[in-house]
Amino acid sequence: MAMTPSASYSIIVRCQIENRPGMLGRLASAIGEAGGDIGAIDIVRYEKGTLTRDVTINCRDDAHGQAIVEAIRRVPGVAVVNVSDRTFLLHLGGKIEVTPKAPIRTRDDLSMAYTPGVARVCRAIAQDPSKAFALTIKRNTVAVVTDGTAILGLGDLGPLAALPVMEGKAMLFKEFGHVDAFPICLDTKDVDEIVETVVRLAPVFGGINLEDISAPRCFEIEERLKARLDIPVFHDDQHGTAVVVLAALLNACRVVGKPLERLRVVIMGQGAAGVAITKILLASGVSEIIGCDREGAIYRGRTAHMNPVKEWIAEHTNRRGERGALSQVIGGADVFIGVSAPGVLTVDDVRRMAPDPIVFALANPDPEIQPEEVAGLVRVMATGRSDYPNQINNVLCFPGIFRGALDVQASAITEEMKLAAARAIAAVVPEEELSEEYIVPTVFNRRVVEAVAPAVAEAAVACGVARRPHAAPAAEPVPVAV
Repeated sequence: MAMTPSASYSIIVRCQIENRPGMLGRLASAIGEAGGDIGAIDIVRYEKGTLTRDVTINCRDDAHGQAIVEAIRRVPGVAVVNVSDRTFLLHLGGKIEVTPKAPIRTRDDLSMAYTPGVARVCRAIAQDPSKAFALTIKRNTVAVVTDGTAILGLGDLGPLAALPVMEGKAMLFKEFGHVDAFPICLDTKDVDEIVETVVRLAPVFGGINLEDISAPRCFEIEERLKARLDIPVFHDDQHGTAVVVLAALLNACRVVGKPLERLRVVIMGQGAAGVAITKILLASGVSEIIGCDREGAIYRGRTAHMNPVKEWIAEHTNRRGERGALSQVIGGADVFIGVSAPGVLTVDDVRRMAPDPIVFALANPDPEIQPEEVAGLVRVMATGRSDYPNQINNVLCFPGIFRGALDVQASAITEEMKLAAARAIAAVVPEEELSEEYIVPTVFNRRVVEAVAPAVAEAAVACGVARRPHAAPAAEPVPVAV
């Protein structure tokens, strides 16, 4: 259950109220006593002796919303006419649509946009396939691909139930990165079928964003697609999380005065995000990392609950071969990063960490440890939630990283591009504003994409994966000789 009322559980209650003094106050008191947070009260209409109002209320969860409605019904002189869930209202009919960029008002417009004029464009692309990047949506379009097996923290809900999340992802691509994205929800869990389907869809797109695919299958899917496609393939649950974690850690190190290279880091959770975080920290210079899962520390020679990905972790981390549960290996750690489950980190664990500990408890919606439990013990705290400072959110990464990759028509997203993105995100927080409670910019800071996109584009050029040597803004028309 969420700890505080949230807009994600907000309702609109239409009430018919007797039109006499004090009634609105009684209604508001009943909502407040039930723990609701009133956002707005709007008049719908006047009638003889009654007043109809819409009351917007933030709740903790569905059950809390129902309890608030029952409390309203018990107020004498108030009748509940209707209850609407604002989140469901936002999703009615879907959250995205396709709109034309050019109007079709005349025969001339039609003849250029479609037949016969379009045939000339088709022939030009057939003669030179690279012109598809300039003459079609491929230049600025990303496929958001899932099989619905790892939706948020809900698990395997299938492709249809995944669609609202993928629509939301497409909205964020457009809103923050000016990237057109389309949800592709595949009705298969077979790795071969997923790979083959995406390969066959790829001609339409300038990039592939893999999303909410369960581990360890997600690793194989991404690697096979990267090997077969000449456009960026990016599993956001892995790399988006890793990039933002590194950005936050760079600034957290500045706050506590510890060099990145000397950190002792314990990572709890070895799914998609945990493995990618490990890899990007190693690439950035962190040398002492211990990865943990439900069985405890991962080390060379461990046989229980291992897979090829964990074998890689065993070979490249935990150089001292430490064994045991999280509580046994957390001692002396400078940093805890959790991408696992609620409640796995205890106050006693935190007390055994090094001075000025950094804790990133990123399980959502409930973190590995509640910030309130370690107030005064932790120097820098971050979560995945928006109601605490320092939210580690992938939206800080993926719009800018794809914007930069598309602007130079990159054939891949490399480690250098991810590192460039992390450094750019960190640099958005100015030195004079950096503090324990402000190590990453907010997701609504428009300067993030403005910083990340050119940094990623420059890195793509430097490591040789850019087809265009210079990035151009997405809205800038590209002259093409046909």
